[in-house]
Amino acid sequence: MKRVHVAAAVIRGAEGRILIARRPQHLHQGGLWEFPGGKVEAGESVRAALVRELLEELGIRVQQARPLLKVSHDYPDKQVLLDVWEVSRFSGEPHGAEGQPLAWVTPRQLPEYAFPAANQPIVAAARLPEQYLITPTGLSHGELLAGLRQALAAGIRLVQLRAPNMYSPEYRELALDAQGLCAGKAQLMLKGPLEWLGDFPAAGWHLSAAQLRQYAAAGRPFPKERWLAASCHSAEELELAQQMGVDFVTLSPVQPTQSHPGAAALGWDLAAELLAGCNRPAYLLGGIGPEQLDRAWQAGAQGVAGIRAFWPDAASQAVIRPGGP
Repeated sequence: MKRVHVAAAVIRGAEGRILIARRPQHLHQGGLWEFPGGKVEAGESVRAALVRELLEELGIRVQQARPLLKVSHDYPDKQVLLDVWEVSRFSGEPHGAEGQPLAWVTPRQLPEYAFPAANQPIVAAARLPEQYLITPTGLSHGELLAGLRQALAAGIRLVQLRAPNMYSPEYRELALDAQGLCAGKAQLMLKGPLEWLGDFPAAGWHLSAAQLRQYAAAGRPFPKERWLAASCHSAEELELAQQMGVDFVTLSPVQPTQSHPGAAALGWDLAAELLAGCNRPAYLLGGIGPEQLDRAWQAGAQGVAGIRAFWPDAASQAVIRPGGP
């Protein structure tokens, strides 16, 4: 069965709202909502197909767009490759040129709409920011909270509270305070034993690679309404992350790092190769910072994650772009 190559767009408009369209009933996956786009014709570049389809479907002209995500999905009756771009600037007033209903929705509202299965990773990507802050170790309780407060004020919208000792009672206390700071401002991702899940219902969970290997076969440990992520370092771990149904991953280390000096770096080329089959939003991590954001996008990543390059005291010059889950 030939895989159908489709160019699709996450179109951001005023106040960060995202444009979605309802598929006609007579089409494959009819009646469900989707991100606008259409089939890439033979000899046509993905960007050219995107520009053409959005003009035909919506009557808009793309002015600024970048790659966001690639998703391969196999339905019982059809195989698709969704080549997804984010459109951040366009001219014209979008309208359903083919009679399709349209809706402008906030990123938080996206899960309320029914999308085809292949679109679920796109829903996650559309809701996630470009940068993922991982808190450093070696700070006092007060220092960490002060730095976190500063990072939130600067625009960070996704935070992992790093847990060097996965079973530390001190971590649990810190997590409670961090959860209070992040409420209404950022999505907090915690680490630790899955037995703690019920104690922090507002937090997402970031699995270590060891946890991913241990629990992947059992599937998601909680419903899709709660964020689930995993640390990956290889094609095998990325496959396990897909099997478990995580929402996003980190892939590391791209370059040598101070925090893991002995780890073999993937390099940009291998990272891009691994992301091509990832099917999930992915943050590149390890020896990189906000200044490599464009390169990470070109490699197929959601964005960049980091510790030292993002922490306010160590990176007062870091570029933090607004956006949030």
